[in-house]
Amino acid sequence: MPAPRLHLVRHGEVHNPDRILYERIPGYGLSEAGAAMAQAAADYVAGLGREVSALVTSPLQRARESGRPFAERFDLTPTLDERVIEPWNAFAGTRMKRAVLRPRYWRYLLRPSRPSWGEPFADIAERMVAGMHAAWDAADGGDVVIVSHQAPIWVAHLAVAGEKLAHSPTTRRCALSSVTSFVRDGSGPTGFAEVAYAEPASAGVDLGAV
Repeated sequence: MPAPRLHLVRHGEVHNPDRILYERIPGYGLSEAGAAMAQAAADYVAGLGREVSALVTSPLQRARESGRPFAERFDLTPTLDERVIEPWNAFAGTRMKRAVLRPRYWRYLLRPSRPSWGEPFADIAERMVAGMHAAWDAADGGDVVIVSHQAPIWVAHLAVAGEKLAHSPTTRRCALSSVTSFVRDGSGPTGFAEVAYAEPASAGVDLGAV
């Protein structure tokens, strides 16, 4: 039986003392505050009073750690899915404000609508929607939780809404440990419809997304 609802959950605050864009670089896990934020997200979903039957996470450490409270709360074994991973980008390992001042990085800023600095928005939308459908179809009657990252979740939101995928990262409504919820109703360009958005965790240091 397919899922009745799907929740895209962003990971919590990352331990990142150097404040670099960590992209897919290994070794970036949650801070102490980030672990509490992930717990708050799991508590929020549990407070909805809905059964959760499946947990999918990005393979990156911060997403896997953010999925742990859901696994414990709902007695689930998480499945890793590359389709919901952080997009790649040319600024990985740098401090963005410093990188844009260096001439060798300027070519990556020429076409922000693509974006020219990394994985195309259209590619992110395609893989995210495919991952959402796969998780929905594989569920056994309860809700599905997918733990992902800011850009993929926001691009999925835009794709579901039928809006233009090109956007500025500064305009995203996708806080740390936020929960964006969907149903699959067969309407719109993706077959999904967004039904709720919540920010159950306190604000943290939000770095690393482009």
